[in-house]
Amino acid sequence: MCGRFSLKASPRVIQSIFKVEEVPDFLPRYNIAPPGPILVIRQGVEKREALFMRWGLIPHWAKEAKTDWRTINARAETVQSKPTFRDSFRRRRCLIPADGFYEWQKDEKNRKIPWYITLPSVEVFGFAGLWDRWEKDGKLIESTTIIVTEACPELKKIHERMPVIIDSLHYDRWLGIEEGSKLQEYLDLLKPWNGKIAFWRVSVAVNRADAEGEELIKEIPTPP
Repeated sequence: MCGRFSLKASPRVIQSIFKVEEVPDFLPRYNIAPPGPILVIRQGVEKREALFMRWGLIPHWAKEAKTDWRTINARAETVQSKPTFRDSFRRRRCLIPADGFYEWQKDEKNRKIPWYITLPSVEVFGFAGLWDRWEKDGKLIESTTIIVTEACPELKKIHERMPVIIDSLHYDRWLGIEEGSKLQEYLDLLKPWNGKIAFWRVSVAVNRADAEGEELIKEIPTPP
């Protein structure tokens, strides 16, 4: 799963990389946790948009606007068939900017050891996401989820799953603005990352969802 990530890149950098005209101002975040809000890039009617949404997808047909922790992530293997995500996968795909994320590895004493994972030489990248709009009695909530898949070989010793990272070459395709894109083409993008990746052990301070600060992503020595 992916339950924590960082976004330190400036709005100007995000504008450039994701080709959006405006990005809401925000402070650098080193420990973004559900229910957010988190920054989302989606294709609007006329142009690409950047906006904040609740993390934990609420399907438009839900009776109540309750954030279910099981919907902060969607599994790549079932995203096309699971009722909660099926319609959004077909019609409401998005990108979620990030510059690193956390996973926890269990040690021999069953303790969870946090690791910070990033892409070297990449200032910011996009997770594959879905979004939906829930509306009832004049109340409107837009929410999102991050798609996860099998971990790439380098990360399997830490965790069996990882978020889907969309290569920047395929942003247009994922957002559905390339002419002729089909559902199978979107499914083909939901693969483990196959490029360069870097990771290091970090402080257990990140285990607290309310912890913040640059020290959270600093490497700490790994015991022999």
